[in-house]
Amino acid sequence: MGVFVLNQEQFIKNITVSEAWDFFSSPKNLKVITPPHMGFDITSKMHSDKMYAGQIIRYKVKPLAGIPMNWTTEITQVNEPQFFIDEQRQGPYKMWHHQHHFEAKDGGVLMTDIIHYQPPMGILGNLANAVLIKKQLKGIFDFRKTKIEELFK
Repeated sequence: MGVFVLNQEQFIKNITVSEAWDFFSSPKNLKVITPPHMGFDITSKMHSDKMYAGQIIRYKVKPLAGIPMNWTTEITQVNEPQFFIDEQRQGPYKMWHHQHHFEAKDGGVLMTDIIHYQPPMGILGNLANAVLIKKQLKGIFDFRKTKIEELFK
């Protein structure tokens, strides 16, 4: 049963690390950078405009064929403004660990996402990853990349 890794980098021009942090560490902005077909909605009450270690965030998503699913993540680490980490507590994966890194570089910010994930259902999940999941995750991050370029022109 494999753990898969998705690494994504994006350089955002003419923005400071502080500005990037303010946008990406706010749970309310997740919907803005998630493809509309995912039906992403935060369902938990937000006690802060910024993420903090120990924060539990509950969502509704429609990752497959428009079928709604609950997803719960915990923000496990925050080191402002360098990185934060979210981990799935309940949802579509057997394991999900997502690192978000921000680095000042060349008059902008290099944003790096490192996702370790394990599909459910053992060998069937590994097959689903090869056929569908990996492509779907790449599509989500391609959407985010385009949206972020639009937002930070």
